[in-house]
Amino acid sequence: AVNRTTGAITNGKLNLIDLAGSERLKSTNASGTRLKEAQNINKSLSSLGDVVAALGQPGKGHVPYRNSKLTFLLQDSLTANARVLMFVCCSPATASASESTCSLTFAGRCRAVQLGKAKKSGSSGKGKKKSSSPGSGSASEW
Repeated sequence: AVNRTTGAITNGKLNLIDLAGSERLKSTNASGTRLKEAQNINKSLSSLGDVVAALGQPGKGHVPYRNSKLTFLLQDSLTANARVLMFVCCSPATASASESTCSLTFAGRCRAVQLGKAKKSGSSGKGKKKSSSPGSGSASEW
């Protein structure tokens, strides 16, 4: 978008990822296609956890974005130039207490990661060509 007053160009990107179905395979009795889907979701969630853990250790250096398609595609959205929001759905049922605890623990780990100080990126000046770099925009923390 171009600011009509200043001529500044701002780019944005929105990713909506639904990781529903990340339950423990033993408790779901899934088979066939559902089993395969649940395994892929769990692998992606595990890889996302590895990326979050690496981002939580700024001096570590390597962040394993290439461990799954999900983290590879989210790479530019998990930087200091991104705003990240996570919703966690928990069941109030006693039978789901262990799943809800795992989900909340994961969300707590994500919340503890600081991606960087909020800053605005974009270019200014009227008549400049719009940049197509993904992930630019406002920044915040998890």
